Amino acid sequence: MKKALIVFVLCAAISTFSMAQEKGDSRIHALGTYGLRFNEFGAAGGLEFFFADKFAVMPSFTKFFPKVGNFSNFSFDLRYYVTEGPSQLYFLAGYSQTFENNQPGQPGTKRDYVGANAGVGAYIVLTEWVGLSTEFKFQSQFRQEPSFRVGLAFPL
Repeated sequence: MKKALIVFVLCAAISTFSMAQEKGDSRIHALGTYGLRFNEFGAAGGLEFFFADKFAVMPSFTKFFPKVGNFSNFSFDLRYYVTEGPSQLYFLAGYSQTFENNQPGQPGTKRDYVGANAGVGAYIVLTEWVGLSTEFKFQSQFRQEPSFRVGLAFPL
């Protein structure tokens, strides 16, 4: 964990010379998600808002489609953009809460897990009204599942 934190700080320090997004910008994201540990697909949506130059917050909700039960996730991520232009790279860290019900309709089977997110992603401009959003994220709570997300983002 210490090594990951040191690498993140070094990358952030090196990237202070490159500008990313501007304060007040926002995007709507529609994403598909694939969990690499349990091989489950999901659909996600979120709203990204730039509260300062290079920094954005993105709350998102993901609904997974397991073979049995219900499973969803809420994430609130802080993103730091290190590049600008047609391909914009960012690092993320944030809060995550997972809601799981292995037996729908049965009392006492709902569980909630709280944890943290860490990851890296990129926004690639396709046209002025749509871009490709990709992300690799690890969640620290109970399932400890890395996931890959890809979809479209629409600047507002």
